[in-house]
Amino acid sequence: MYNGERLIERPLRWGMVGGGRTGQVGYKHRTGAQRDGTYKLVCGAFDLDINRGREFGINIGVDSDRCYDDYKALIAGEAARDDGVEVVSIATPNFSHYEITKACLEAGLHVICEKPLFFTVAECEEIEALANRQGLIVGVTYGFTGHPLVRQMAAMVERGLLGDIRIVDMQYTHGFNAGDDTNAPDAVRWRTNPKTAGPTFVLGDIGTHLYYLSEVVLPHLKIEKLLCDRKAFIPSRAPLEDHATVLMHYDNGARGRLWVSSVNAGNMGSQRYRFVGSKASVEWSDSHPDQLSYDVQGEPNRILHHGMPYLEPESLAVDRMGGLHTEGLGDSWANIYLWIAQAIDAKRRGDEAFLKTHRYPDIKAGTEGVRWLENCVRSADAGSAWIDFQ
Repeated sequence: MYNGERLIERPLRWGMVGGGRTGQVGYKHRTGAQRDGTYKLVCGAFDLDINRGREFGINIGVDSDRCYDDYKALIAGEAARDDGVEVVSIATPNFSHYEITKACLEAGLHVICEKPLFFTVAECEEIEALANRQGLIVGVTYGFTGHPLVRQMAAMVERGLLGDIRIVDMQYTHGFNAGDDTNAPDAVRWRTNPKTAGPTFVLGDIGTHLYYLSEVVLPHLKIEKLLCDRKAFIPSRAPLEDHATVLMHYDNGARGRLWVSSVNAGNMGSQRYRFVGSKASVEWSDSHPDQLSYDVQGEPNRILHHGMPYLEPESLAVDRMGGLHTEGLGDSWANIYLWIAQAIDAKRRGDEAFLKTHRYPDIKAGTEGVRWLENCVRSADAGSAWIDFQ
């Protein structure tokens, strides 16, 4: 169980680009980063509205002279300081991720970026090469995979408790975009514009969470073929989708289904994962993150609870609240940020042995999410055809 003791030598000097007052995810970043004392927020370019961004930064405790107009000013201003920023989180619309990440890496700064990482795999590979040359870390905020029971599922699969994996069934749906976009906020408008969102809407916005979590739980499974059917039920969102279904064939013969939708009217938002093996199944939902259904063929069904001593060590090691209390999304984000901080600390110390075994959502995870999206678009554009996964 993690109890808040220091795991790195000192707090990392941390800044944000985006994530201001009107952003949807900024507070999640700050909640995660500042939970354990591993980051200290020292600067930011929080908003396209310069005055609003500066006021916001001051209100959350950043010195006024370190509330910058944009990311370029942040990089230049911090480079001139002896106590300048070391790692920057990017919580901006998708189209800006690549240019900001590249600029930060070229300035010698580690990066933590929102997903989907970039528009293309080619951009991801270019940035990975740059990060490697610079000796820097790029983390991706797949914020749901810090839940202890996600690590529990992965450990159960690794130990063979489920047997051979046969079925992967996942969904992430909500109804918050069931109406048209006449009075939609900016946070919706940029997500449904190909110029700012990229080649997908819900597949990239929420589907990549499903895909990465499945990679965490089932790292040995690789997709061989894929079929994607996507649709914009609100016509103004086309060619991007507000609803999609993806079927997947894996290299071990398993079959997968993934459903994402933002037009599931009346649904308040839910993720559900079911992994079915030849011996048993597990099912987990972020609506009940403390519980894991474990169903062994021929035996009574069981509900496993987080923080209990019967769980695998990998799950107990990242638990924060203990079995009596609820673990939530803030705890999951805190784990993600802590794991990235440990990677940055190890990179700084030259501890490559630690990095080889340390698990966190890195640039390769971000790249694979973009690769999955490219294949989904290719299938959908071919008339929802089966394609070989490339």
